[in-house]
Amino acid sequence: MSTTNQTKIPASVAFVGTGPGDPGLLTMRAVELLRRADVVVIDQVAREDFVARVARPDVEIVDAGHGQTGQPLTTASRAKLVVRAAKQAARVSGEPLVVRLMDGDPATFNGLAEEAVACHNADIAFEIVPGVSAASAVPAYAGVPLTSRSSRAVHVIPSGDARVDWSRSIDASTTVVILGEPNAIREGLRRLLEAGRDPQTPVAVTQQGTTIRQSTHRTTLGEAATALKTVRLTPPAVTVVGSTVDLQDKLSWWESKPLFGWNVLVPRTKEQAASMTDRLASYGSSSDIVPTISVEPPRTPQQMERAIKGLVTGRYEWIGFTSANAVRAVREKFVEFGLDARAFAGLKIAAVGGVTAQALRTWGLEPDLVPTEDQSAKGLLDAWPAYDSLLDPINRVFLPRADIATETLVAGLEQMGWEVDDVTAYRTVRAAPPAPEVREAIKAGRFDAVCFTSSSTVRNLVGIAGKPHSTTVVACIGPATAKTAEEHGLRVDVMAAEPTADALVDALAGYGRGLALAAIEAGEPVRRPSEKKKSSSRRKAKA
Repeated sequence: MSTTNQTKIPASVAFVGTGPGDPGLLTMRAVELLRRADVVVIDQVAREDFVARVARPDVEIVDAGHGQTGQPLTTASRAKLVVRAAKQAARVSGEPLVVRLMDGDPATFNGLAEEAVACHNADIAFEIVPGVSAASAVPAYAGVPLTSRSSRAVHVIPSGDARVDWSRSIDASTTVVILGEPNAIREGLRRLLEAGRDPQTPVAVTQQGTTIRQSTHRTTLGEAATALKTVRLTPPAVTVVGSTVDLQDKLSWWESKPLFGWNVLVPRTKEQAASMTDRLASYGSSSDIVPTISVEPPRTPQQMERAIKGLVTGRYEWIGFTSANAVRAVREKFVEFGLDARAFAGLKIAAVGGVTAQALRTWGLEPDLVPTEDQSAKGLLDAWPAYDSLLDPINRVFLPRADIATETLVAGLEQMGWEVDDVTAYRTVRAAPPAPEVREAIKAGRFDAVCFTSSSTVRNLVGIAGKPHSTTVVACIGPATAKTAEEHGLRVDVMAAEPTADALVDALAGYGRGLALAAIEAGEPVRRPSEKKKSSSRRKAKA
C-alpha cells in the first residue's frame, strides 16, 4: 500500500519553559523533549543556545519572533505558526514532536493561553512543561529574596499595563516584582511612587538575569527616576521593590563568582573546548574559542587501517595515546569498521596525560598507564615499563600519533626492547587566522585571560593572531606549556595544579578570587584585567 494513501498524524506540541536564561535551569522534562524534538519553535526571547546544547543536529528551527518583513509577530500570528508547524511535521509513522520554547514559565505573561487554545481548536495534542519563572529566579541570582520576616506578601506586576492598581502595593510589608521592558519598568516605578509607596524603599533592577552578563543596579524608589536615566538597561529586566533588597549585600552569590564578567580566550577547537567553556561559565565567565590547529586525516589511510586490524587480531601488547586527537582518530576508524571498545580487550592502554585519559574514559576505556608528574612524551616514556620476555607475551606497541610528533617516545621504547608501529593517525595544520576583530581584541587586551593547554596552542595562537596584551592573564596547563609561553615573550600568571583542562580553569578561578580579595582589602573597586587596562589608559590620557 502506498504511503500517499495513509493518513498522516500531526505532530504533538510541547510548550516548554526555558527559564530566564541560564541553561542549567532547564527542567529534566524540558531536556528530554528537546532531545526528541523534530521541530523547535523559538521567539525573540527564548534563544537558540538552548537548542544547540540539547537538540539533535538535524532539528528544524522555526523563528516565531519576527515575520518575513522583520516585524515582530503578534500572539495570534505565533499561534497560527505553531499550528502550521505541527501540521507540516506530520508523519505516517512514529511520533513527530514540535517543541515551542517559551521564556521563563510558559503560563506567566507568555501568551501560552492563546497558542494552546489554537492547538486545541485544531485537534492537535499538546502538553505544558513549566519553567523556572524569571520573577523568582532572577532576584534569587541577584541575591534578593522575595520574602523575609518583614516582608510577607509578593506582588508580581507586568509593567506597561494601565489597568494595574498600584495603590494595592504600597504597604511596606509587600515586595513588588516588576517585569517588562526598561521604559515600562521606569514608568511602573514612577506610578508606584505616586501611589504612595515610601520613597526610601530599596530598589534593585537586574538585567540579563541568570546569565554571565547579569548586572544589578541598586537605588531607592524616590531616586529611581534620576538614577536609572544614566543606566543603559538591556532587556529582559526584572525589578524588585522592597526591604529584602537590602539583603543583597550579604546574599549576592552569582555576581560574586571569581571570574564573573571575565571574557576568556580559549585557543582550542570547538570540540575540544566544550568542557572548558562549561567550567568557565560555572565560574561566571564567558569565553571565545579560537581554533589554532586544524585536524585532518592522514594523506594515506592504509597504514592506520592495517594497525586497527592488527589491534583486533592481537598484534599488540600496548597502545599509547599521546593526545585526545589520537583517541578521536582511532575511535573514528572503529566506527568506520563497525567496531567498539570491546576490541581493546586484553590490550594495555597508555595515555600521555589527564586530557587524553578523559577522552578515553568518555569512550568507556580506563587507561592502565598515565604519568603522574611530567605529563609529556618524556614523562610517558619514563613511566613505561621495559619489555620483559617472561611477562610480556607480545613485544609490539601501537602508537597512533600526529604527523608532526617527535621521535623521543619511539626511540625510547625501542631502547627498552619494544617494537613500535609509529602510525600517522592524523595530520595537524595551522588553522586560518581568526576574524580581524578577534585579532585586534587579542592584541588590544580586550580578553581578561587566555588558557593555553599545550605548547602548540601557544605557538599557533601567536602565529595566526599575535601575542596577547600584557594585561591579559596567561594560564598554562603545565611547565612545558609555560616554558613555551615565556619563550614567546608572555608572562605566565597561572599554572594548573595538574595537567587537565578542569584543573587549569580551577587555577584561573583561584587567581581571579585572589585579585578580587586584594582589591577589597585595598579598598579599591573589583575590576577585571581588561578594565584595569582601560582605567590605566584614561589616567595616561589625563596626564
